[in-house]
Amino acid sequence: MNILERYAAMDYGPAPEARNEADAWVAARDFDKSLFIAGEWRAAKDGKRFDTSDPATGKLLAKVSDAGAADVDAAVAAAGKALPKWSAKSGFERAKILYAIGRGMQRHQRLLAVLETLDNGKPIRESRDIDVPLAIRHFIHHAGWAQALDREFPDHKPAGVVGQIIPWNFPLLMLAWKIAPALAAGCTVVLKPAEFTPLTAILFAEICARAGVPKGVVNILPGGPDAGAALVEHAGVQKIAFTGSSEVGKIIRRATAGSGKKLSLELGGKSAFIVFEDADLDSAVEGLVDGIWFNQGQVCCAGSRLLVQEGIADAFIAKVKARMGKLIVGSPLDKNTDIGPLVDRTQLDRVRGLVAEGAKQGAECWQPDCALPETGYFHLPVLATGVAPANVLAQEEVFGPVLAAMTFRTTEEAIELANNTRYGLAASVWSENINLAVHAAPQLKAGVVWINGTNMFDAACGFGGYRESGFGREGGKEGMFEYLASKPPYGPAIKPDSEAAAAAPADSDATGIDRTAKLYVGGKQVRPDGSYSMAVVNTKGRLAGEVGLGNRKDIRNAVEAAHKASGWSGMTGHA
Repeated sequence: MNILERYAAMDYGPAPEARNEADAWVAARDFDKSLFIAGEWRAAKDGKRFDTSDPATGKLLAKVSDAGAADVDAAVAAAGKALPKWSAKSGFERAKILYAIGRGMQRHQRLLAVLETLDNGKPIRESRDIDVPLAIRHFIHHAGWAQALDREFPDHKPAGVVGQIIPWNFPLLMLAWKIAPALAAGCTVVLKPAEFTPLTAILFAEICARAGVPKGVVNILPGGPDAGAALVEHAGVQKIAFTGSSEVGKIIRRATAGSGKKLSLELGGKSAFIVFEDADLDSAVEGLVDGIWFNQGQVCCAGSRLLVQEGIADAFIAKVKARMGKLIVGSPLDKNTDIGPLVDRTQLDRVRGLVAEGAKQGAECWQPDCALPETGYFHLPVLATGVAPANVLAQEEVFGPVLAAMTFRTTEEAIELANNTRYGLAASVWSENINLAVHAAPQLKAGVVWINGTNMFDAACGFGGYRESGFGREGGKEGMFEYLASKPPYGPAIKPDSEAAAAAPADSDATGIDRTAKLYVGGKQVRPDGSYSMAVVNTKGRLAGEVGLGNRKDIRNAVEAAHKASGWSGMTGHA
């Protein structure tokens, strides 16, 4: 199409991003040695490698070293060796390193963005304008936390050696979310990127080496499930941070149970996108496009469940379809592209299977009429209407460009539908009535709720979920706690209550006060069901008093009382 035809069509011409620098970096890189351990590039000890490919074409990008259990042992040993010196550095010294990493990423931000797009398939606009700048922001922000650590967390210390496992949907951003707070807290890191997307993690390791990160503080191990399992189960790791599917998160939680390891999990989601009848519909449509088709819908907090009030449902769905018809599906390196390929053939097949199953269960699946590229793992955006709450498209995390639409009549019904999921990661509420929005938002069972917006992230704000979406937070002060452990209390160790009672001096200061300390259950003081008491001693080892010892029945009564008071959560802040 020449320029005159382009003007006549009023269409955008292709605007491809140059990939020469990224191709040159890949060509010059020795991927036989792509494990970064103790500041050195090493091959896997068993010599294994895996392929990483361009999802837009299916062509091979590189054969990368595949870490095994022996490599995990070496990396954990290196991290453990580096831990004492790194954690002993002042916050100012650690901050200088974090700033240096951030500046190094800024110098190579275009290369990072293009590599991310080549390896993952997300549109270059997203990797260039969102992922890379936000990743840099995390290192700069957490440099500040490193300097403020002693002041803000005086009773805490570094958690120790941290094992981190990140997904393929945001390879560089998830790396930054995890490594930046860990380094700021004084921890050392062993990070395993996903098999599909190891390239930006390898480039990040190069940046760390140039930034002066001490050997062993950051270790990068590209690998598969075997490396991940070895890292989770390793006795030399004190903390595990995982982002990925809920199924794998459950496996990790079982594997770490009883080990004493700290654990944070950021898992799947099935976020509700609620549009009330007084919402700005045009703004809500644009928010919806960002909420569900950002990164091809391969986002844990994607607004994949549209709940729209019945009075505006037809008009809103018509606007959504019109907007979908203008989405550009194509090469992720084209700056005009809205939707790129899914990450791999297996993911494409999974999305197709779930859409077919949803249609069998009664959903009406609509797609815009546009051509797909001949190669690559592309999937047209899908709008599923007439979706029942039990439909697979309303319950399962599709992790693709699929939107399930439902209607509601009242605010209470919207909240009930939104909470009808086993996940609890995020939600988005759209209304021009701020009173309505702030009334609905706290009732949504989600870790993060956006009002008249979506996908708003910042390094200073904690992000995470609950239910099957995991637990723990990343970002902000809440995220720092994930990489810190409480210091032991000062003073003599407290003896068991029987020993304390026997050891307490008879002339204790507390002997002049005789009171019966009861349990507090259901708004009143009650005696313990078991009629046992335990001694409490003060820091001087003297008897401070005796308190009732609760048993299983007391706990049951307390839980019943708490359930009866569940209306407390629905009260206003003023009340």
